[in-house]
Amino acid sequence: MHTILGQSRAVAILQQALRSSRLHHAWIFAGPQGVGKFTTAIEFAKILLEAESDPSGRALHLLDEGTHPDLHIIRRDLAPWSANADLRRKKLSNIPVDLLREHMVGGYSGDRYFEPKVFHSPRLARAKVFIVEEAELLDGHGQNSLLKTLEEPPAHTYIILITTLPDRLLPTIRSRAQRVSFLPLDDESMREWWERSGLAANLSPEMREWIDRFAEGSPGMAAMAIEDRLYEWRGVIEPIMREAERGRFVPGSGEAIAKVVDEYAKSQQDEDENASKELANREGARRVFLMLSAHARGRLRNAVARGNDPQRALRAIDIVRDAERGLGANVNMKFVFEDLVAQWVQSGAGMKTIAAGST
Repeated sequence: MHTILGQSRAVAILQQALRSSRLHHAWIFAGPQGVGKFTTAIEFAKILLEAESDPSGRALHLLDEGTHPDLHIIRRDLAPWSANADLRRKKLSNIPVDLLREHMVGGYSGDRYFEPKVFHSPRLARAKVFIVEEAELLDGHGQNSLLKTLEEPPAHTYIILITTLPDRLLPTIRSRAQRVSFLPLDDESMREWWERSGLAANLSPEMREWIDRFAEGSPGMAAMAIEDRLYEWRGVIEPIMREAERGRFVPGSGEAIAKVVDEYAKSQQDEDENASKELANREGARRVFLMLSAHARGRLRNAVARGNDPQRALRAIDIVRDAERGLGANVNMKFVFEDLVAQWVQSGAGMKTIAAGST
């Protein structure tokens, strides 16, 4: 696990656990998005499956190809390939219990019964590893089914739950798993990531600087900003928020921001005809919220560092969270953004620029 950047404490915990005589069967990898939780889970799995000691290299090859029979990765986007026709048709915003039954715990999914893979014997290695991405998206039934497995764990089976929101997991699940916390990368680790990734080659210094502030120590967030061209979204969002700071509400603000999100959603559908427009809209809106939240946190840090009143920055964070909740409650997206800007104007929590962390 020496290749993992900026997570020395998490790696040390796992290495110590590997050296112990009794390795825990369940783990929660918790921390911000894109800071290396999944990468670490894969590296941990390689050791658990003894792939690194395989002289033929076959096991590592299978892991790299995602075809190792004893590594099971469960994520929401498995649904389009489900044996359950109902799951294939649904546009999922969570991980339903039927998906967990099909790929892990067993039971009826639709009209078909699935054997519990979690109780199968390893096929190639001496153990099995199940990784659940975005574990906070497991529905209530799924979490209860998982809990039963954690209460009576099969031998030589390891379960890793990856989450940015561990508090959304049942307390009984959290109590039966070892938690490993992941933190944002420090500046030196981020610089090394940029060098390794090569993603800065086509970026101007200004773009690189903005993405660094937006990412806040998360390589995954930086990569997302580049892939989705979030820097260009500023051209629409920044003038609106600049006027909000001046106490002026620009008519049509909500519609303008919603249009940016809608264009993003359409691009996702162009790339994948099975993509849900609703989910793509939510993902686009989430990116806007991430941009605004990163900026508000930057303002908060600056206020604290200068000994200024942080209340406006704190209020800005609350406004973004309220908007996220509104969208989650199926309020019209245009109205959500319209209200967000209006709240920003009224609270005096505006911004001079959408560039995260600027003053």
